[in-house]
Amino acid sequence: MKNQIKSYVVIALLSSGITLGAFQLFNLGSKNTLGEVPSAFTNTASSVNNVPGSPGEFTYAAEKSTPAVVHIKTKMEQRSRQQSSPFDDLFGGFGDPFGGGGGGRRQTPQQQEASGSGVIISADGYIVTNNHVVAEANEILVILNDKREFKAKVISTDPSSDLAVIQIKASDLPFLTFGDSDALRVGEWVLAVGNPFNLESTVTAGIVSAKGRQNIIDREGDINPLESFIQTDAAVNPGNSGGALVNLKGELIGINTAIYSRTGQFAGYSFAVPVSIVKKVSGDLIKYGNVQRGFLGVSILEVNSKLVDEKDLKVKDGVYVGGFADNSAAKDAGIKVNDVIMKIDGVDTKSTAKLMEIVGRKRPGESLNVSVNRDGQIKEFKVTLKNKDGNTSILKGDIGETYKSEFLGAKFGSLSSADKEKFKLSSGVKVVEVTADGRLEMYGLSKGSIIVKINDKPVNSPKEATELLEARRGRIKLEGIDVDGSRFIYVL
Repeated sequence: MKNQIKSYVVIALLSSGITLGAFQLFNLGSKNTLGEVPSAFTNTASSVNNVPGSPGEFTYAAEKSTPAVVHIKTKMEQRSRQQSSPFDDLFGGFGDPFGGGGGGRRQTPQQQEASGSGVIISADGYIVTNNHVVAEANEILVILNDKREFKAKVISTDPSSDLAVIQIKASDLPFLTFGDSDALRVGEWVLAVGNPFNLESTVTAGIVSAKGRQNIIDREGDINPLESFIQTDAAVNPGNSGGALVNLKGELIGINTAIYSRTGQFAGYSFAVPVSIVKKVSGDLIKYGNVQRGFLGVSILEVNSKLVDEKDLKVKDGVYVGGFADNSAAKDAGIKVNDVIMKIDGVDTKSTAKLMEIVGRKRPGESLNVSVNRDGQIKEFKVTLKNKDGNTSILKGDIGETYKSEFLGAKFGSLSSADKEKFKLSSGVKVVEVTADGRLEMYGLSKGSIIVKINDKPVNSPKEATELLEARRGRIKLEGIDVDGSRFIYVL
Protein backbone atom coordinates (compact mmCIF):
# COMPACT_ATOMS: atom_id res chain seq x y z
CA MET A 1 0.00 0.00 0.00
CA LYS A 2 2.88 2.36 0.84
CA ASN A 3 4.43 1.94 -2.61
CA GLN A 4 1.03 2.36 -4.19
CA ILE A 5 0.48 5.66 -2.38
CA LYS A 6 3.92 6.94 -3.34
CA SER A 7 3.19 6.24 -6.97
CA TYR A 8 0.37 8.74 -6.86
CA VAL A 9 2.53 11.59 -5.62
CA VAL A 10 3.78 13.66 -8.51
CA ILE A 11 6.63 15.91 -7.48
CA ALA A 12 7.90 16.82 -10.94
CA LEU A 13 4.45 17.77 -12.12
CA LEU A 14 4.56 20.84 -9.94
CA SER A 15 6.93 22.18 -12.58
CA SER A 16 5.08 22.68 -15.83
CA GLY A 17 6.28 22.11 -19.39
CA ILE A 18 8.44 18.98 -19.49
CA THR A 19 8.46 18.93 -15.67
CA LEU A 20 12.18 19.54 -15.02
CA GLY A 21 11.94 18.78 -13.09
CA ALA A 22 19.42 33.85 5.29
CA PHE A 23 16.49 34.40 8.25
CA GLN A 24 17.74 36.74 8.02
CA LEU A 25 19.55 33.80 7.01
CA PHE A 26 23.02 35.16 6.85
CA ASN A 27 22.31 38.81 7.75
CA LEU A 28 22.48 40.26 4.29
CA GLY A 29 22.29 43.74 5.70
CA SER A 30 19.18 44.68 3.75
CA LYS A 31 16.17 46.24 5.40
CA ASN A 32 13.20 43.93 5.23
CA THR A 33 10.39 46.05 3.87
CA LEU A 34 8.01 43.11 3.63
CA GLY A 35 8.54 41.41 6.95
CA GLU A 36 7.22 44.09 9.33
CA VAL A 37 3.64 43.57 10.46
CA PRO A 38 1.77 46.87 10.79
CA SER A 39 1.24 48.14 14.34
CA ALA A 40 -2.50 47.63 13.83
CA PHE A 41 -1.91 43.87 13.94
CA THR A 42 -3.04 42.19 17.11
CA ASN A 43 -3.36 38.56 18.15
CA THR A 44 -6.62 39.26 19.94
CA ALA A 45 -10.00 38.81 18.31
CA SER A 46 -11.25 41.77 16.31
CA SER A 47 -14.60 42.67 14.86
CA VAL A 48 -12.79 44.25 11.90
CA ASN A 49 -12.36 41.47 9.35
CA ASN A 50 -9.47 43.02 7.45
CA VAL A 51 -6.99 43.08 10.34
CA PRO A 52 -3.80 41.33 9.11
CA GLY A 53 -3.79 37.73 10.27
CA SER A 54 -7.52 37.59 10.98
CA PRO A 55 -9.15 34.22 10.16
CA GLY A 56 -10.65 34.37 6.68
CA GLU A 57 -8.87 37.61 5.76
CA PHE A 58 -6.48 36.81 2.91
CA THR A 59 -5.90 40.13 1.14
CA TYR A 60 -3.13 41.38 3.42
CA ALA A 61 -1.07 38.20 3.07
CA ALA A 62 -1.71 38.02 -0.69
CA GLU A 63 -0.66 41.64 -1.29
CA LYS A 64 2.43 41.19 0.85
CA SER A 65 3.65 37.92 -0.66
CA THR A 66 2.93 38.18 -4.40
CA PRO A 67 5.65 40.80 -5.15
CA ALA A 68 8.28 38.42 -3.71
CA VAL A 69 7.22 35.32 -5.67
CA VAL A 70 8.81 34.96 -9.11
CA HIS A 71 8.11 32.99 -12.26
CA ILE A 72 11.02 30.76 -13.28
CA LYS A 73 11.43 29.56 -16.87
CA THR A 74 14.14 27.08 -17.74
CA LYS A 75 15.64 25.64 -20.89
CA MET A 76 17.53 22.40 -21.22
CA GLU A 77 18.76 20.18 -24.00
CA GLN A 78 17.52 16.67 -24.41
CA ARG A 79 19.67 14.85 -26.90
CA SER A 80 18.51 12.15 -29.30
CA ARG A 81 21.03 9.65 -30.62
CA GLN A 82 21.78 9.50 -34.32
CA GLN A 83 23.33 6.64 -36.27
CA SER A 84 27.10 7.02 -36.49
CA SER A 85 28.05 8.28 -39.94
CA PRO A 86 31.12 6.94 -41.80
CA PHE A 87 32.81 10.18 -40.79
CA ASP A 88 32.09 9.44 -37.16
CA ASP A 89 33.46 5.91 -37.48
CA LEU A 90 36.64 7.20 -39.07
CA PHE A 91 37.43 9.32 -36.04
CA GLY A 92 35.76 7.05 -33.50
CA GLY A 93 35.93 3.31 -33.85
CA PHE A 94 37.24 2.61 -30.36
CA GLY A 95 34.14 0.68 -29.30
CA ASP A 96 32.31 1.40 -26.07
CA PRO A 97 33.82 -0.11 -22.89
CA PHE A 98 30.53 0.61 -21.14
CA GLY A 99 28.73 -1.91 -23.32
CA GLY A 100 27.18 0.45 -25.85
CA GLY A 101 27.62 0.63 -29.60
CA GLY A 102 30.52 1.97 -31.65
CA GLY A 103 32.50 5.07 -30.80
CA GLY A 104 32.15 8.60 -32.10
CA ARG A 105 28.38 8.85 -31.60
CA ARG A 106 26.81 12.22 -32.16
CA GLN A 107 23.78 13.67 -30.46
CA THR A 108 21.27 16.14 -31.79
CA PRO A 109 20.32 18.79 -29.19
CA GLN A 110 16.61 19.36 -28.81
CA GLN A 111 15.62 22.41 -26.81
CA GLN A 112 12.97 21.86 -24.17
CA GLU A 113 11.38 24.27 -21.74
CA ALA A 114 9.78 24.10 -18.31
CA SER A 115 8.58 26.52 -15.68
CA GLY A 116 8.11 26.82 -11.96
CA SER A 117 8.16 29.36 -9.17
CA GLY A 118 10.59 30.83 -6.67
CA VAL A 119 10.66 33.05 -3.59
CA ILE A 120 12.93 36.08 -3.17
CA ILE A 121 14.58 35.82 0.27
CA SER A 122 16.89 38.84 0.14
CA ALA A 123 16.87 42.33 -1.35
CA ASP A 124 20.00 41.57 -3.41
CA GLY A 125 18.47 38.78 -5.46
CA TYR A 126 18.79 35.43 -3.69
CA ILE A 127 15.86 33.19 -4.60
CA VAL A 128 14.91 29.83 -3.12
CA THR A 129 13.09 27.28 -5.28
CA ASN A 130 12.89 23.50 -5.74
CA ASN A 131 15.88 21.56 -6.98
CA HIS A 132 13.70 19.82 -9.57
CA VAL A 133 12.76 23.19 -11.07
CA VAL A 134 16.34 24.10 -12.01
CA ALA A 135 18.09 20.72 -12.16
CA GLU A 136 20.06 20.27 -15.40
CA ALA A 137 18.84 23.59 -16.79
CA ASN A 138 21.14 25.30 -19.29
CA GLU A 139 19.36 28.62 -18.99
CA ILE A 140 17.25 30.08 -16.17
CA LEU A 141 15.03 33.12 -16.69
CA VAL A 142 13.39 34.83 -13.73
CA ILE A 143 10.33 37.02 -14.28
CA LEU A 144 9.45 39.34 -11.41
CA ASN A 145 5.98 40.34 -10.40
CA ASP A 146 6.58 43.76 -12.03
CA LYS A 147 7.40 41.94 -15.34
CA ARG A 148 11.14 42.62 -15.28
CA GLU A 149 13.21 39.70 -16.55
CA PHE A 150 16.64 38.52 -15.39
CA LYS A 151 18.91 35.63 -16.19
CA ALA A 152 19.77 33.69 -13.05
CA LYS A 153 22.68 31.56 -11.94
CA VAL A 154 22.47 28.54 -9.67
CA ILE A 155 24.25 29.12 -6.35
CA SER A 156 23.86 25.52 -5.20
CA THR A 157 21.29 22.74 -4.85
CA ASP A 158 20.29 20.09 -2.29
CA PRO A 159 18.45 17.11 -3.82
CA SER A 160 17.83 15.53 -0.39
CA SER A 161 15.46 18.35 0.59
CA ASP A 162 14.59 19.22 -3.05
CA LEU A 163 15.70 22.81 -2.50
CA ALA A 164 17.94 25.11 -4.53
CA VAL A 165 19.16 28.70 -4.34
CA ILE A 166 19.58 30.84 -7.45
CA GLN A 167 20.49 34.51 -7.78
CA ILE A 168 19.74 37.40 -10.09
CA LYS A 169 21.72 40.64 -10.43
CA ALA A 170 19.29 43.12 -8.94
CA SER A 171 18.93 45.23 -5.81
CA ASP A 172 16.21 46.64 -3.56
CA LEU A 173 13.94 43.70 -4.33
CA PRO A 174 10.86 42.87 -2.28
CA PHE A 175 11.40 39.69 -0.28
CA LEU A 176 9.65 37.49 2.24
CA THR A 177 10.74 37.00 5.82
CA PHE A 178 10.73 33.56 7.36
CA GLY A 179 7.89 32.68 9.69
CA ASP A 180 7.72 29.88 12.25
CA SER A 181 6.63 26.57 10.77
CA ASP A 182 6.90 24.93 14.19
CA ALA A 183 4.09 27.18 15.42
CA LEU A 184 1.74 26.12 12.60
CA ARG A 185 -1.36 24.32 13.80
CA VAL A 186 -3.48 21.83 11.93
CA GLY A 187 -6.56 23.73 10.73
CA GLU A 188 -4.73 27.04 10.31
CA TRP A 189 -5.34 29.02 7.12
CA VAL A 190 -2.46 29.33 4.65
CA LEU A 191 -1.98 30.71 1.12
CA ALA A 192 -0.10 29.12 -1.77
CA VAL A 193 1.46 31.66 -4.15
CA GLY A 194 2.95 30.68 -7.50
CA ASN A 195 2.58 30.39 -11.25
CA PRO A 196 0.50 27.30 -12.13
CA PHE A 197 0.08 26.56 -15.84
CA ASN A 198 2.15 29.71 -16.59
CA LEU A 199 -0.56 31.82 -14.96
CA GLU A 200 1.57 34.36 -13.15
CA SER A 201 0.97 35.56 -9.57
CA THR A 202 -1.78 33.12 -8.61
CA VAL A 203 -2.95 32.87 -5.00
CA THR A 204 -4.98 30.00 -3.53
CA ALA A 205 -6.10 29.38 0.04
CA GLY A 206 -6.48 26.30 2.20
CA ILE A 207 -5.79 24.95 5.65
CA VAL A 208 -2.93 22.97 7.14
CA SER A 209 -4.34 19.44 7.08
CA ALA A 210 -1.32 17.64 8.59
CA LYS A 211 2.31 18.15 9.59
CA GLY A 212 5.42 16.01 9.54
CA ARG A 213 4.51 13.97 6.46
CA GLN A 214 7.29 11.71 5.21
CA ASN A 215 7.81 8.95 2.62
CA ILE A 216 6.04 11.19 0.13
CA ILE A 217 8.56 11.27 -2.70
CA ASP A 218 10.43 8.46 -4.45
CA ARG A 219 13.93 9.93 -4.74
CA GLU A 220 15.55 7.29 -6.94
CA GLY A 221 17.88 5.75 -4.42
CA ASP A 222 18.45 8.68 -2.06
CA ILE A 223 18.92 6.84 1.22
CA ASN A 224 18.90 9.94 3.39
CA PRO A 225 16.09 12.26 2.27
CA LEU A 226 15.10 15.10 4.57
CA GLU A 227 11.30 15.00 4.65
CA SER A 228 8.86 16.51 7.13
CA PHE A 229 6.26 18.07 4.83
CA ILE A 230 3.45 20.44 5.68
CA GLN A 231 0.29 19.03 4.12
CA THR A 232 -2.38 21.50 2.98
CA ASP A 233 -5.51 21.52 0.84
CA ALA A 234 -4.56 24.78 -0.90
CA ALA A 235 -4.84 24.19 -4.66
CA VAL A 236 -1.36 23.59 -6.10
CA ASN A 237 -0.76 22.60 -9.71
CA PRO A 238 2.04 22.23 -12.30
CA GLY A 239 4.08 25.44 -12.18
CA ASN A 240 3.63 25.97 -8.44
CA SER A 241 6.88 24.16 -7.62
CA GLY A 242 9.18 26.38 -5.61
CA GLY A 243 6.43 28.88 -4.80
CA ALA A 244 5.54 30.25 -1.40
CA LEU A 245 3.32 28.87 1.32
CA VAL A 246 2.56 31.78 3.63
CA ASN A 247 0.56 32.35 6.80
CA LEU A 248 -2.01 35.11 7.13
CA LYS A 249 0.67 37.54 8.29
CA GLY A 250 2.38 37.09 4.90
CA GLU A 251 5.35 35.24 6.36
CA LEU A 252 6.99 32.40 4.46
CA ILE A 253 6.27 29.12 6.23
CA GLY A 254 7.01 26.65 3.42
CA ILE A 255 8.08 26.00 -0.18
CA ASN A 256 5.44 24.19 -2.26
CA THR A 257 6.99 21.02 -3.62
CA ALA A 258 4.65 18.10 -4.32
CA ILE A 259 1.03 17.10 -4.88
CA TYR A 260 -0.90 13.91 -4.24
CA SER A 261 -2.49 13.01 -7.54
CA ARG A 262 -3.38 10.18 -9.88
CA THR A 263 -3.65 12.51 -12.86
CA GLY A 264 -0.86 15.05 -12.39
CA GLN A 265 -3.36 17.77 -11.49
CA PHE A 266 -4.41 18.91 -8.03
CA ALA A 267 -6.57 16.31 -6.30
CA GLY A 268 -6.96 17.71 -2.82
CA TYR A 269 -3.56 17.57 -1.12
CA SER A 270 -0.29 19.42 -1.59
CA PHE A 271 2.98 19.28 0.32
CA ALA A 272 5.47 22.00 1.27
CA VAL A 273 8.97 21.90 2.74
CA PRO A 274 8.66 23.70 6.10
CA VAL A 275 10.54 26.96 6.49
CA SER A 276 12.51 25.51 9.41
CA ILE A 277 14.28 23.35 6.83
CA VAL A 278 14.28 26.03 4.09
CA LYS A 279 16.03 28.49 6.40
CA LYS A 280 18.85 26.09 7.26
CA VAL A 281 19.33 24.64 3.78
CA SER A 282 19.29 27.95 1.92
CA GLY A 283 21.65 29.55 4.42
CA ASP A 284 24.14 26.70 4.06
CA LEU A 285 23.93 26.66 0.26
CA ILE A 286 24.76 30.35 0.12
CA LYS A 287 27.49 30.32 2.77
CA TYR A 288 29.17 26.96 2.17
CA GLY A 289 28.01 25.76 -1.26
CA ASN A 290 26.46 22.63 0.27
CA VAL A 291 24.32 21.67 3.24
CA GLN A 292 26.21 21.15 6.50
CA ARG A 293 24.33 18.24 8.03
CA GLY A 294 24.85 17.10 11.58
CA PHE A 295 24.24 13.41 12.31
CA LEU A 296 23.26 11.61 15.50
CA GLY A 297 24.61 8.39 13.98
CA VAL A 298 21.71 6.16 15.02
CA SER A 299 19.39 3.65 13.38
CA ILE A 300 15.86 4.63 14.33
CA LEU A 301 12.32 3.29 14.25
CA GLU A 302 9.05 4.95 15.15
CA VAL A 303 7.56 3.39 18.27
CA ASN A 304 4.29 1.52 17.71
CA SER A 305 2.33 -1.11 19.63
CA LYS A 306 4.13 -3.99 17.91
CA LEU A 307 7.56 -2.59 18.79
CA VAL A 308 6.44 -1.93 22.36
CA ASP A 309 5.52 -5.61 22.76
CA GLU A 310 8.63 -6.94 20.98
CA LYS A 311 11.12 -4.82 22.96
CA ASP A 312 9.12 -4.57 26.20
CA LEU A 313 9.28 -0.78 26.06
CA LYS A 314 7.91 1.37 28.86
CA VAL A 315 6.51 4.03 26.55
CA LYS A 316 3.88 4.13 23.80
CA ASP A 317 5.44 6.69 21.49
CA GLY A 318 8.80 8.18 20.60
CA VAL A 319 11.75 7.14 18.40
CA TYR A 320 13.46 3.84 19.14
CA VAL A 321 17.25 3.54 18.93
CA GLY A 322 18.03 0.27 17.14
CA GLY A 323 21.76 0.64 16.45
CA PHE A 324 24.65 2.97 15.78
CA ALA A 325 26.79 4.05 12.86
CA ASP A 326 30.57 4.16 13.07
CA ASN A 327 31.79 7.12 15.12
CA SER A 328 28.24 7.72 16.34
CA ALA A 329 27.70 11.03 18.13
CA ALA A 330 24.79 9.57 20.10
CA LYS A 331 26.78 6.54 21.24
CA ASP A 332 29.70 8.75 22.30
CA ALA A 333 27.28 10.79 24.42
CA GLY A 334 26.05 7.69 26.29
CA ILE A 335 22.84 6.79 24.46
CA LYS A 336 22.27 3.03 24.17
CA VAL A 337 20.40 0.56 21.98
CA ASN A 338 16.76 0.16 23.19
CA ASP A 339 16.63 3.76 24.41
CA VAL A 340 13.59 5.69 23.18
CA ILE A 341 14.21 9.31 22.24
CA MET A 342 11.34 11.35 23.68
CA LYS A 343 12.49 14.94 23.17
CA ILE A 344 15.23 16.94 21.46
CA ASP A 345 15.88 20.42 22.83
CA GLY A 346 12.58 20.16 24.68
CA VAL A 347 10.52 19.36 21.57
CA ASP A 348 8.55 16.10 21.50
CA THR A 349 9.84 13.57 18.95
CA LYS A 350 6.87 11.28 18.41
CA SER A 351 7.88 10.53 14.82
CA THR A 352 11.10 9.90 12.94
CA ALA A 353 10.16 12.78 10.61
CA LYS A 354 10.13 15.23 13.51
CA LEU A 355 13.42 13.94 14.86
CA MET A 356 15.09 14.23 11.45
CA GLU A 357 13.67 17.72 10.96
CA ILE A 358 15.10 18.96 14.28
CA VAL A 359 18.50 17.35 13.73
CA GLY A 360 18.50 18.59 10.13
CA ARG A 361 18.53 22.20 11.36
CA LYS A 362 21.90 21.72 13.04
CA ARG A 363 25.45 21.71 11.71
CA PRO A 364 28.35 19.44 12.68
CA GLY A 365 29.85 20.61 15.98
CA GLU A 366 26.55 21.96 17.31
CA SER A 367 24.93 20.29 20.32
CA LEU A 368 21.48 18.94 21.12
CA ASN A 369 19.86 18.07 24.45
CA VAL A 370 18.37 14.61 24.00
CA SER A 371 15.86 13.13 26.44
CA VAL A 372 15.50 9.34 26.34
CA ASN A 373 13.37 6.81 28.15
CA ARG A 374 15.55 3.95 29.37
CA ASP A 375 13.61 1.16 31.08
CA GLY A 376 11.03 3.63 32.32
CA GLN A 377 13.52 6.24 33.52
CA ILE A 378 14.09 9.59 31.78
CA LYS A 379 17.74 10.35 31.13
CA GLU A 380 19.26 13.48 29.61
CA PHE A 381 22.24 13.59 27.24
CA LYS A 382 24.11 16.38 25.51
CA VAL A 383 25.03 15.19 22.01
CA THR A 384 27.57 17.02 19.84
CA LEU A 385 26.66 16.25 16.24
CA LYS A 386 29.18 14.95 13.72
CA ASN A 387 29.38 15.17 9.94
CA LYS A 388 29.05 12.21 7.59
CA ASP A 389 32.79 11.54 7.95
CA GLY A 390 32.50 11.10 11.71
CA ASN A 391 34.01 14.39 12.88
CA THR A 392 32.78 17.89 13.64
CA SER A 393 34.41 19.74 10.73
CA ILE A 394 32.52 21.88 8.23
CA LEU A 395 32.63 20.11 4.86
CA LYS A 396 33.45 21.96 1.66
CA GLY A 397 30.97 22.03 -1.20
CA ASP A 398 30.99 18.96 -3.40
CA ILE A 399 32.06 20.84 -6.52
CA GLY A 400 34.86 22.77 -4.80
CA GLU A 401 37.36 24.70 -6.89
CA THR A 402 36.70 24.68 -10.63
CA TYR A 403 39.14 24.67 -13.55
CA LYS A 404 38.46 25.80 -17.09
CA SER A 405 39.54 24.03 -20.26
CA GLU A 406 39.84 26.50 -23.11
CA PHE A 407 40.26 23.59 -25.52
CA LEU A 408 36.87 22.06 -24.66
CA GLY A 409 35.14 25.30 -23.74
CA ALA A 410 34.06 24.00 -20.34
CA LYS A 411 34.65 24.27 -16.60
CA PHE A 412 35.16 21.17 -14.44
CA GLY A 413 34.27 20.58 -10.80
CA SER A 414 34.71 17.62 -8.46
CA LEU A 415 32.18 14.80 -8.41
CA SER A 416 29.72 14.85 -5.54
CA SER A 417 29.42 11.85 -3.25
CA ALA A 418 25.91 11.37 -4.63
CA ASP A 419 27.25 11.14 -8.20
CA LYS A 420 29.88 8.60 -7.18
CA GLU A 421 27.26 6.51 -5.42
CA LYS A 422 24.70 6.77 -8.21
CA PHE A 423 27.05 5.82 -11.05
CA LYS A 424 29.39 3.56 -9.02
CA LEU A 425 32.42 5.74 -9.82
CA SER A 426 35.70 6.17 -7.99
CA SER A 427 37.03 8.92 -10.27
CA GLY A 428 35.88 11.53 -12.75
CA VAL A 429 35.04 15.22 -13.02
CA LYS A 430 31.76 17.02 -13.56
CA VAL A 431 31.10 19.59 -16.27
CA VAL A 432 29.79 22.60 -14.34
CA GLU A 433 29.78 25.12 -17.19
CA VAL A 434 29.77 24.93 -21.00
CA THR A 435 30.87 27.79 -23.24
CA ALA A 436 28.66 28.65 -26.21
CA ASP A 437 30.15 27.33 -29.44
CA GLY A 438 32.83 25.40 -27.53
CA ARG A 439 33.85 21.87 -28.51
CA LEU A 440 31.73 20.20 -25.81
CA GLU A 441 28.63 22.06 -26.92
CA MET A 442 29.32 21.10 -30.55
CA TYR A 443 29.31 17.46 -29.52
CA GLY A 444 26.07 17.85 -27.57
CA LEU A 445 27.51 17.51 -24.07
CA SER A 446 26.14 19.94 -21.54
CA LYS A 447 26.39 21.03 -17.93
CA GLY A 448 26.04 18.04 -15.63
CA SER A 449 27.93 15.57 -17.83
CA ILE A 450 30.71 13.53 -16.23
CA ILE A 451 34.10 12.85 -17.81
CA VAL A 452 35.59 9.67 -16.41
CA LYS A 453 38.66 9.17 -18.62
CA ILE A 454 40.82 11.28 -20.92
CA ASN A 455 42.92 9.25 -23.39
CA ASP A 456 42.14 6.11 -21.38
CA LYS A 457 43.54 7.68 -18.20
CA PRO A 458 41.11 8.00 -15.23
CA VAL A 459 40.85 11.62 -14.07
CA ASN A 460 40.66 12.29 -10.35
CA SER A 461 40.37 16.06 -10.11
CA PRO A 462 39.33 19.11 -12.15
CA LYS A 463 42.93 20.32 -12.13
CA GLU A 464 44.21 17.00 -13.49
CA ALA A 465 41.58 16.95 -16.25
CA THR A 466 42.44 20.49 -17.32
CA GLU A 467 46.19 19.78 -17.34
CA LEU A 468 45.69 16.66 -19.47
CA LEU A 469 43.64 18.62 -21.99
CA GLU A 470 45.99 21.59 -22.17
CA ALA A 471 49.01 19.28 -22.62
CA ARG A 472 47.32 17.32 -25.42
CA ARG A 473 49.11 16.14 -28.54
CA GLY A 474 46.86 15.14 -31.42
CA ARG A 475 43.39 13.79 -30.84
CA ILE A 476 41.67 13.58 -27.47
CA LYS A 477 39.51 10.63 -26.44
CA LEU A 478 36.85 11.37 -23.83
CA GLU A 479 34.85 8.72 -21.97
CA GLY A 480 32.07 9.48 -19.57
CA ILE A 481 28.41 9.72 -18.62
CA ASP A 482 25.87 12.09 -20.13
CA VAL A 483 23.24 13.96 -18.10
CA ASP A 484 20.63 11.37 -19.09
CA GLY A 485 22.77 8.58 -17.63
CA SER A 486 23.96 7.17 -20.97
CA ARG A 487 27.65 6.37 -21.51
CA PHE A 488 29.65 8.06 -24.26
CA ILE A 489 32.99 8.02 -26.05
CA TYR A 490 34.11 10.94 -28.20
CA VAL A 491 37.31 11.51 -30.11
CA LEU A 492 38.10 15.16 -30.81
